[in-house]
Amino acid sequence: MVKCPSCGEESPPKFRWCGYCGTPLEAAGIAALPAHEVRKTVTLVFTDIKDSTALGERLDSESLRDVKERYFAAMAEQITRHGGKIEKYIDDAIMAVFGLPKAHEDDALRAVRAAVGMRDSLNELNAALERRFGVTLCARTGVNTGEVVALDDPTADQQLATGDAVNVTARLEAAAPANEIYIGEVTYRLVRDAVEAEKIEPLTVKGKSQKVLAYRIMSAPGLYGNERRIDTAVIGRDAELSALRSAWNSVVVTRRAHLVTVIGDAGVGKSRLVRELMDQVRADTVLVFGRCLAYGEGITFWPLREMIVAAARIDGDDTPETAYNKIVGCVRDADIADRLASAAGFSPRQFPLQLTCPKTWSSASLRLPRVIRST
Repeated sequence: MVKCPSCGEESPPKFRWCGYCGTPLEAAGIAALPAHEVRKTVTLVFTDIKDSTALGERLDSESLRDVKERYFAAMAEQITRHGGKIEKYIDDAIMAVFGLPKAHEDDALRAVRAAVGMRDSLNELNAALERRFGVTLCARTGVNTGEVVALDDPTADQQLATGDAVNVTARLEAAAPANEIYIGEVTYRLVRDAVEAEKIEPLTVKGKSQKVLAYRIMSAPGLYGNERRIDTAVIGRDAELSALRSAWNSVVVTRRAHLVTVIGDAGVGKSRLVRELMDQVRADTVLVFGRCLAYGEGITFWPLREMIVAAARIDGDDTPETAYNKIVGCVRDADIADRLASAAGFSPRQFPLQLTCPKTWSSASLRLPRVIRST
């Protein structure tokens, strides 16, 4: 089998092009064409154990190895859970990258949420380490977004080569106090709508002629990054908007739910079209929104949960009982409330999937073509 240098999939030896992505392959039986270096914008995470040398004086070799193995496992779990890739281990430090080999529109937010998750996991781990070994670990973390030179080979163990973004990330990590997370200016601009952060004094770091702007992450309670601008007019979508408005009017008249799927290439304007419809009906309608997450566990009903929480005005500190009572007050039907509370995680009761989300709506798909216009 021949591995594709672009997507990493295997093709039979006689294939001259990759059967999955069409990348040219070399002659039969010979390895794929050598990978080349590319420039990519990624978000990097550096985290390191502070004062780790002192641990060796307090613990014997086997205990020290056990402590570090537990630490690395806990940190790696958070990185991979959020879609990151561990680039390398450097003594007691971890270098992770988000955006390689595949880029996502929310790589910066994934990285920051992974860093916050690592800090929370370390707090839990320290409780166990204190009981067994009498030690507590402190870690500091730096997160930064920028351009790097990477090996364009998804099968390689290490893809990151070099770049100023790598050096800045390491400097942010070194400057961070124990159990703190420092992020760079570009990363902050990408995640500012989804995190709680405070600006710190610009950092004077080795190798940089100018001070580095940085922010300290306090928490990351949100889920989504920057909102796109919506102050521009929708152009060339009259037919599609009319189709959505027709479906909406049908819902109002028939009092029956409709499921409309808007399909189109990335960046073609699907979200913008839906937002335009919502703006048109907002005055006479109560709108609730739910969004799927691209990573994590137990998120099958996440969009439904978001809509339930918004419609019933459930607060983050509400108990399950309080949340259930709010759902009952919202839908005014105990049977429906039981199913919704179960799907949203506010009730231990279990229902078959077909009873939780019965298919009682009409459905349609709307495919968006690309709009080409001259200026």
